Amino acid sequence: MDNKSKLIDKRYLLPFILVTSLFALWGFANNITSPMVATFQTLMELPASKAALVQFAFYGGYATMAVPAALFIRRYSYKRGILIGLALYAVGALLFIPAAAQQSFAFFCVSLYILTFGLAFLETTANPLILSLGSKETSTRRLNLAQAFNPIGSLLGMSVASLVVLPGLWSDRRDAAGKIIYSGLLDGEKALIREHDLEIIRDSYVALGIVVLLILIVFARVIIPNLQGQKTVHADNKATLINLWNNRKYRYGVVAQVFYVAAQIMVWTFVIQYADNLGINKAVAERYNICAMILFLCGRFASTIFMRYFKPGILLALFGVCATLATLGAVAIDGMMGLYSLIAISFFMSLMFPTIYGIALEGVNREDTSLGAAFLVMAIVGGALMPPLQGMIIDAGTVAGMPAVKFSYLLPLLCFVVVTIYGFGCRRMQRQK
Repeated sequence: MDNKSKLIDKRYLLPFILVTSLFALWGFANNITSPMVATFQTLMELPASKAALVQFAFYGGYATMAVPAALFIRRYSYKRGILIGLALYAVGALLFIPAAAQQSFAFFCVSLYILTFGLAFLETTANPLILSLGSKETSTRRLNLAQAFNPIGSLLGMSVASLVVLPGLWSDRRDAAGKIIYSGLLDGEKALIREHDLEIIRDSYVALGIVVLLILIVFARVIIPNLQGQKTVHADNKATLINLWNNRKYRYGVVAQVFYVAAQIMVWTFVIQYADNLGINKAVAERYNICAMILFLCGRFASTIFMRYFKPGILLALFGVCATLATLGAVAIDGMMGLYSLIAISFFMSLMFPTIYGIALEGVNREDTSLGAAFLVMAIVGGALMPPLQGMIIDAGTVAGMPAVKFSYLLPLLCFVVVTIYGFGCRRMQRQK
């Protein structure tokens, strides 16, 4: 077999396996955090728009730290970027100890914000590193394979949330009609419940922080190749920015990534509220999220196979069309079929992030890759900006004669339209070469 057609170069197999494990690690953090929106909404008696600030803090950390992380990596190395990322990840998780002691929603948000400083370092490092561990011809397929392990971590995070955290919450107890009783309790009873539930949330993040510290020790002892090239140490950042801006496929890719991440976070964050509208409690609703993640995982592996036969841009466009139709079903169809449509979206979202990422970086010079990757990671800010807007719609109760939570899914629908346009546009740009 020609080296150019190999998915992974043998000499890079161990680094590939270790770096791929990081994809699962941030997947865990992403998906143990999403159910916390509904949990804090109940426990702190917040409107959905304010509870969604959990996601604003979480994904805002990416926007803040992605570019500084890229500049650090350009100056030093991929390995140092990974080590700093893991350290910040662990610090953010361990800050849940004082946050729970203070019973402060703002403190929890700050802890998550710092935690995602670490995730920004890890994503800014891991994605371009995976692309470089083999030939350019197979780079997008290789990234799709590595990204397929992200939902494995996500499933683990969801499982911990569904089987350990959410069932243990006293604040989610319901009456015979399926309504949460917490808001009607006396202040003293609420205080006891709040202390108990925050300790459960705290313990899950502290355990995560300890695991991350152990992984940091492993990476500290392993050689990670630095394939960005020595000339990037003295790279001209201004020239890199000009190169990136003049690359249409890259420039539009960053825009498409903003809208995709916004759609992904909105689809997953409010599944619990969507199910609650049908009388389903948080723990059971999170199981539907797990089903969605299983579909997402299947889609990741399936799309890696499909890319052997179809161009990435075409697959992106086709999956975009299907995601748009499934989202329309979640809005327009009542009852459980609407919920099933919402869950089905995840299969079609599966290839979007790594495929947009890979397509956008296809024509980027190797010395520009780390900073180019940073803006694609920074695009995760879409997940910070849009969920609070969706929460504001949900707070309205009813919109246009339908439950506001159903109406709110018009926002991710519009996002998928943008992603679909980018997929078709990439195909046209390819033909014009």
